[in-house]
Amino acid sequence: MRAVLADTGPLYAANDEGDVHHQRALRQLKELTRERKEVVISYPTMLEAYSLLLFRLGQNAAFDWLDEISGASFVNPTGEDYARGRNTVRSHKDQRITLVDATLAAIALRLGVEVWTYDHHFDVMRVPVWR
Repeated sequence: MRAVLADTGPLYAANDEGDVHHQRALRQLKELTRERKEVVISYPTMLEAYSLLLFRLGQNAAFDWLDEISGASFVNPTGEDYARGRNTVRSHKDQRITLVDATLAAIALRLGVEVWTYDHHFDVMRVPVWR
């Protein structure tokens, strides 16, 4: 699969001009297009990104983003992905890894794709990261 699984950070950063990673996210979106890599979004990531946009940038920004991603490819976590995520957070008690991120890591490993993220926890979880 020529794809990356998007984490919330880059999706949010691409839409918030004040985000420290805004320009990086825009450059990387262009690079992904050049590499013909599809950006796949998990449903939990979509929900998390929408909430951030809604509460930080407002309803119009959140609605506009939903329109932008309407043609994207989405993936649902399986029960096994959630179980693996739960085990991951428990096995990394010294880290503050969210269940959303641990589940995203499980999805990426199941699909054999890299994660597009700025979160170092994916390195801790030993998940391939697209950089």
